[in-house]
Amino acid sequence: MLLSRRRVLSLMLLAPLAACAGYQTYFPEALSPEITRNWRVSAVQVSVPESLSVSEDHSYLPQADIVWREDDPNGDRHAQVAVIMRDAIQRGAAGLRGATPVVLQVTVSRFHALTFEAETRLSGVGVHNIQFDIQVVSARTGEVLVPPTHIQADLPALSGREMAEARQRGETQKSQIEAHVARTIAAWLGIGPDNRGSFGRLGD
Repeated sequence: MLLSRRRVLSLMLLAPLAACAGYQTYFPEALSPEITRNWRVSAVQVSVPESLSVSEDHSYLPQADIVWREDDPNGDRHAQVAVIMRDAIQRGAAGLRGATPVVLQVTVSRFHALTFEAETRLSGVGVHNIQFDIQVVSARTGEVLVPPTHIQADLPALSGREMAEARQRGETQKSQIEAHVARTIAAWLGIGPDNRGSFGRLGD
């Protein structure tokens, strides 16, 4: 089978990462609905440590903890990522309507989205790599109800024609990432389908 010129270019550019093509949406164990159904999220607190590196390189594969642009202006990428994650986690936890107020405390360790260069010039490759730790504390006492749990919420990034068509439908990288993180949080909280799984893909 002959490969298109764009596909050949994709493979040439991303060949160095071919051995690192395993990604996943994963958390150790979902919380019991018998417990979480009594919760109500009063706040989501997101920390994006300043120690996380940021890349503004207009390249296919910038090497950094945070790669984020899209329609957000140049500025504090740590703060922008914090807003995205807060909104996504609030959305994922919206199904909790119990009487016990809790706070979800989140620390982001990686937020590596696709650059526009990769999105527009490549096809069928790319990963949004999202990782964070989350714990649950009582809003009344500060007691830790669930200790820090590491969650990896990777998802295949659309690129080329697929992403162009998605944008015509009103989807963006931000909306896709937020929806996936929200689904992952709902699954972890035991109020949504288990979406854990792994996939192989070139690019990060």
